[in-house]
This record gives sequence, structure tokens and C-alpha cells, in this order.
Amino acid sequence: MRSKFSLFGRSRRDCAGLFLGFVSAVLLFAAMNAHAQFGLPATTPVHDSSALKPPPGARVAIVEFEDQECPDCAAANPLLKEAAEKYSIPWVRHDFPLPFHNWSFQAAVYARWFDTKSKKLGDDYRDSVFANQRSIEMPAQLMQYTQNFAQGHGIALPFAVDPQGKLAAEVKADSALGQRIGIEHTPTIWIVTNGANGAPQYSEVLDRSRLFQMIDQALAETRGR
Repeated sequence: MRSKFSLFGRSRRDCAGLFLGFVSAVLLFAAMNAHAQFGLPATTPVHDSSALKPPPGARVAIVEFEDQECPDCAAANPLLKEAAEKYSIPWVRHDFPLPFHNWSFQAAVYARWFDTKSKKLGDDYRDSVFANQRSIEMPAQLMQYTQNFAQGHGIALPFAVDPQGKLAAEVKADSALGQRIGIEHTPTIWIVTNGANGAPQYSEVLDRSRLFQMIDQALAETRGR
């Protein structure tokens, strides 16, 4: 007696049809799984929204948690910079170096060292690292790149940029903040506003092609506040 899943007794054409059907099902499952992995990320579950607000005096701002070794952060960086300049709104950048990246934490420390010279210089360093990210693979290459960046701006990079660990502590504090919020991936980007009752409101940017549209809407909703 043949079970209904047995191939014995079937014609070669029947077997071929079953095989092709099985392959199609496997490919469909793989495609669905790939979409789940590489499609737009799900909205970040916010557990602590205290940091998701514009700086004092601003109605609207961009808040980002970034990792300087993250390729998608590098891809997003020029667009975020363009948006901040176009709309003249603050771009609040937080460090969230991922543990499996071998130089991102040190890059964040270097960026904060340049911040001590000027905030613009620190942000210029971040932008420059993102723009040249593919040429930096190891910590030693990052150090050389950073030395060249400093020299190009007429600054001598000290042998120990953070001898007391204060800058590293700031990076770790940002990372801890991200964990409290519920960060699950980088970059994580929000458009943040002050609500009508003064409470902060935030919308995560999942589709970056809608970034300008989201800012337009946020500015329109907060006009007169």
C-alpha cells in the first residue's frame, strides 16, 4: 500500500512535477525569509523616549544613533547631512558602536576628541570616515587615517587622545542610552518634535526616501510653537 507522499509507482513526469514544485516552494520560502532579513527594519520599540526630543530652542530635529563602521550608516550620512542643512534643523548624532565591529568604538572616541577642538571638526571627521569607510579595515588603518585627517586640518594628534578614559565613557554612555531606548540596528533615525502640549513626539525614519517629506510634515505641524 502506497502512502500519499510516496513517489513509487508514479511516472517520470509526475516525479519531475513534484520535484519542481518542491524546488519552487523552497525558493519561495527563501525569498520570503530574505525579505524579512533585508527588507525595511521594523519600527524600533521605544522603551525610554526621554532623549527623543529637539534641543532647546528647536521645533524639529533629526536624532540618529550611528556606528562609523556600519555600511548603511555610511549610506545614510550624506542624506542626513543634506536634510539638516536644507531645513536648518539640528542633527543630533549619538554613538552606538556595535561590538562585532573592530574599529567603530575607537572611531567614536576619535570623533569626540575632535569635538573638543570644535563640534564642526568632530562632525567633519565623522562625515569623512563614512565617506572613506571602505578603505578602513583594521584599527591600524583607522589610526593612520585619523592622523592624516588631523594633519590636514593643522592639528597634531596626540599619542594618547583619551588618557583618562573620559571620551570612552561618553561613547559608552551614548551606547547605554541607545540600549535604554531599545535600539536594535544602526542607523536608527527619528524625526523628533515638541508636541502641542510640550511632550516630545517622534517618528522613526524607516524609508529614507520619505525623509524630506517627514521633515516638511513635522515643520508644518509645529508651525507657531
